[in-house]
Amino acid sequence: MSDLPRRDPRQEWIARNRLHPRHAEVLQAMGQGATSEWWGPGGLVRRNPHAVGFVGPNGVKRIDRSGTQQGAGGSSAETSNAERKPLVEIDAPAFMIAVVPDMAGGRLSGHDRDLLGLARQLADADPAARGAVVAVVFGPHKEANFGEAGIDRLLHLDSPEVTGYAPEARLGALIMAEEAWAPRHWLLPDSKLGGAELGRRLAARLGERPTTGVWQVEADAEAATGWHCTARGAAGSLDIRRPLPRIALALAECAEPVSETRHTAAELALPQPLPSTLSRIQDLGQVSVDPSGVALSEAEFILSAGNGVKDWQGFHHAAEVLGATEGASRVAVDDGFMARDRQVGATGTWVTARVYVAVGISGAIQHLQGIQTCDKVVAINMDPGCDMIKRADLAVIGDSTQILEALVTLVAQAREEKRHAA
Repeated sequence: MSDLPRRDPRQEWIARNRLHPRHAEVLQAMGQGATSEWWGPGGLVRRNPHAVGFVGPNGVKRIDRSGTQQGAGGSSAETSNAERKPLVEIDAPAFMIAVVPDMAGGRLSGHDRDLLGLARQLADADPAARGAVVAVVFGPHKEANFGEAGIDRLLHLDSPEVTGYAPEARLGALIMAEEAWAPRHWLLPDSKLGGAELGRRLAARLGERPTTGVWQVEADAEAATGWHCTARGAAGSLDIRRPLPRIALALAECAEPVSETRHTAAELALPQPLPSTLSRIQDLGQVSVDPSGVALSEAEFILSAGNGVKDWQGFHHAAEVLGATEGASRVAVDDGFMARDRQVGATGTWVTARVYVAVGISGAIQHLQGIQTCDKVVAINMDPGCDMIKRADLAVIGDSTQILEALVTLVAQAREEKRHAA
């Protein structure tokens, strides 16, 4: 199935036992072997937790906290890691589980991936009669890893009628999908980005009683659907347990996202074109929002400050010019330079920004945990050996004050040239 080696269990036991006399010898052999991954007994890819990520500039071994081995070749390494995952193909599914992700910014968000993980849990419960996960995606997107998120079938609808804010047209498309495939369950994110509204519209049209605020789903043989769900109620102060209905609106972290398998994400098409309807809603475009008023958990572009920032007035000016939401490390918050609700990290707010710029942040483990789902991380720091530099997709070594000033100047020049060209 793969060329990943099956390692000796005795060797694995010695590597985990720090008191064993051969611990250092075996650990060194494993770290310098063919690979730090192998197939486990269940057919899943296992990682060697003792493999050192990289060696810093001073010859000190550092742990790769970013989730990928540094120096492995960038995107090509990620591609090869994805190709090593077992490919799951479901040619004749027994049933369908339909998911309508929000696709904020044209990509699968962390909330979307949690929802797809829940769909896989429902689809794979019975190995003898496996179901397929169908994702319905509206409008243009930038996502290239639908298969790694656990999607077996992809229904991409990109016509002008369903692009933008078009709940009535999208509802009509979902009704057509319902008539064509009759999914066993419909899963939508219970979010402010459109999933909550669309899910309620779908439930009203189908005459179903949906469950909102779902945060846990468990198998239950006595339930009519074979599953029970636990949902938040009474303004989040009460948990309500009921059989899982056909339509469920789930919260973030409702399930573990798919990480150890990849799926085909084969394209689907509706049996007939979308009907042209006279919508009562007209999309007038997005409204300009002050980035400082955007919650960190919802921000797409974050400029975050740490202990290395000395010119705070310049930092605030740069965030305003760039249109970025301000964030901060715990040190900057404890020192009183930023408000507590601006703290990023495991002890603050977990963020899912498309672009995260860390200015003068060394990269404590709690901070790196809070930005692990960010798409692109840019680090500005004086220390080339700090953990944030190792985590970053793009690193700039230098004084943060001078770099931000130069960046603001370039942005101002580009906007001025654009204005004159218009």
